[in-house]
Amino acid sequence: MIERHLTRMGLRHEISAEEERAIRSLFTEVREYPANKTAVRAEQQIEFSTLLLDGLMCRYKDLKNGQRQIAELHVAGDFADLHSYVLKRLDHNIMTLTACRIAIAPHHRLREVTEAYPRIAKMYWFSTALDASIHREWVLSLGRRTALSRMAALFCELQVRLAIVDLADEGGFDFALNQVELAECLGLTPVHVNRTLKQLRELHLMTFRNQRVDIHDFPGLKRVAEFDPFYLYLDRQPF
Repeated sequence: MIERHLTRMGLRHEISAEEERAIRSLFTEVREYPANKTAVRAEQQIEFSTLLLDGLMCRYKDLKNGQRQIAELHVAGDFADLHSYVLKRLDHNIMTLTACRIAIAPHHRLREVTEAYPRIAKMYWFSTALDASIHREWVLSLGRRTALSRMAALFCELQVRLAIVDLADEGGFDFALNQVELAECLGLTPVHVNRTLKQLRELHLMTFRNQRVDIHDFPGLKRVAEFDPFYLYLDRQPF
């Protein structure tokens, strides 16, 4: 059930058989959600954390006029709200972008396992720090990158993150978002998104159509984005 999560963790940390059993014991049920469903609402009391098994989820904040900013995308294997274990209430919403399957980790189980296994506690502390690192890269994109480099950076990041859990190959990945949702990730209008996708296509770097991203020149896409995967901390992390 949680193999992609274990693959994601195993890339960065050595996990013993006993620790793997403890991690598997965290999850008490699996839920299915349709697309565009708010799974966790801002300011509500939370007693569990959400692990994404299949699909795409996001964190978002919005204004009273309905304008929404997506602050991070979550792919299969990610905890979408591990930080709720200590915060108990979130300042943002968590929503499905596609149909999703999620596993529920009650906070009392997280407490029991992390107290019994200090290395697992450090692994999950690392995971929340990694989320913060990704968030800072998105802030850089929204504040300083051009529309072209901003979009290139997002697709470079997704190529790497999805490849970790075997959801991308050298040629690209499935990506079931529409241009409005992509605009909400990038802080652009849908018209600007359409124009920028056309630029990337004309530069023979990538194509996005029919819910599929085909990457034609990944080194070139990385140059346009000034993409450095260091912020994803892909090396093994000793504890």
